[in-house]
Amino acid sequence: MATTERLEAEDRQFFHLVSEAAFSNPFSAERDELDMRLAGLTGASKEKLLQAAVVSVHERVRALERAGRANLSLYNQEDREYLALGLLFEQFHRYLKAFDELIQQQLREGDEPCAVPFSGELLTRLRECGFKAQEARHYFAFFYQLRRAFFFIDQLVGQSRAMRNLRCALWNNVFTHDARRYEERLWDRMEDFSTLLLGETGTGKGAAAAAIGRSGYIPFDEKRGRFAESFARNFISINLSQFPEALIESELFGHKKGAFTGAVENHQGVLARCVPHGAIFLDEIGDVSVPVQIKLLKVLQERVFSPVGSHDNKLFRGRIIAATNRSLTELRREGNFRDDFYYRLCSDVIEVPTLRQQLAEDPASLPELLKYLLIRILGAADPALVTSISQALQRDLPSGYRWPGNVRELEQAVRRVLLNGSYAGDPFANPAAEENLQAIADAGEMNAQQLLSTYCRQLYQRFGTYEEVARRTELDRRTVKKYIQG
Repeated sequence: MATTERLEAEDRQFFHLVSEAAFSNPFSAERDELDMRLAGLTGASKEKLLQAAVVSVHERVRALERAGRANLSLYNQEDREYLALGLLFEQFHRYLKAFDELIQQQLREGDEPCAVPFSGELLTRLRECGFKAQEARHYFAFFYQLRRAFFFIDQLVGQSRAMRNLRCALWNNVFTHDARRYEERLWDRMEDFSTLLLGETGTGKGAAAAAIGRSGYIPFDEKRGRFAESFARNFISINLSQFPEALIESELFGHKKGAFTGAVENHQGVLARCVPHGAIFLDEIGDVSVPVQIKLLKVLQERVFSPVGSHDNKLFRGRIIAATNRSLTELRREGNFRDDFYYRLCSDVIEVPTLRQQLAEDPASLPELLKYLLIRILGAADPALVTSISQALQRDLPSGYRWPGNVRELEQAVRRVLLNGSYAGDPFANPAAEENLQAIADAGEMNAQQLLSTYCRQLYQRFGTYEEVARRTELDRRTVKKYIQG
């Protein structure tokens, strides 16, 4: 079909704005600003802004359709790029509910990819808009990935600055900070980008890892009417601290029959079970020995591994996500964590905030967290019950309680209140045992350097990141780190 149309200047400007919104991080302030401009609204909630922006795009696309001008083949290259993003944005939001239902169905069905009943209709719509068959399948898979990523990252609730930053960081980990470049060049290359999650025990590193691991790109098989893999099967988690040293290699790399006493048959490790487009979560990576680190380093560098008792190289086809609650700086200093292994793991390093940091930044996060936990425990969250549990925690816990077990402890606190009506906290978490700066100052037994070091450590215990301590003390990050680590 010959090029016969050009977008009006107003349409071109509008669809350029849509393209910026389509590729922006949905958890960022930038996306809120773009939705505000698309919607022509100010002061509305995030949800209402998005709804109004979608309506605005829908109306603009409908006007082009009525005029017979909503086909990409009618336009030159520049106009085609602008219009394409507008058409994709409109179709994606038209099928949000269908994608959400598919995600829920896949969660129920597990490892076997489910049928996608709306695929034919949506693929036909995309082709009618002028997308080639291969492009339509690619964008359909991209739609599914976008919605899965939002679904799983959005489950990490809380409106503190730390949690907003975490959600933004996780989205960028999946799509990079430039989603346009990701969609064009990187969607099938992300296995080369490993991730290291840091944070105290109980902060939710496993949930963060699952959000990344379940959000990878999965091609669509149009002949079968299903995606090539189930995202439930795509993500494999293993806690390395639960295995004795002698078994860790077997669990990771597998073993050949007869490789050691008790190896009565061949065993597939998690690396072999990882499917294309999948991810493996290595929890408690700080606990593995140096020999295992060396073998994992080979996996990261060469993408191959050998089962115990075998010299055959097998290809590893997934992405590595690792986590630890230990200080890697200290482990590296002591020679217990190899520098070369660290530098292969740290394509991205994400710190998962502590519960005390979240509550210090936004006390209103507690009811939201309680609501989320009650839904997990009971399947629903009665607002009156949320209020009742919140009041019980405020009544029973000492002021400034530090939540040493973080969100994991909070979940058990909710169960304790449901059972007994009260929760007095962890008896080993005694705020009175913490150093008291006023008492130290009164005693006059510390110099200024020691006082500053003590203060930085207390802030770090409360807020969990060097960046936050640096902001509050108006020191640079390196100085803060020096004081905290002594």
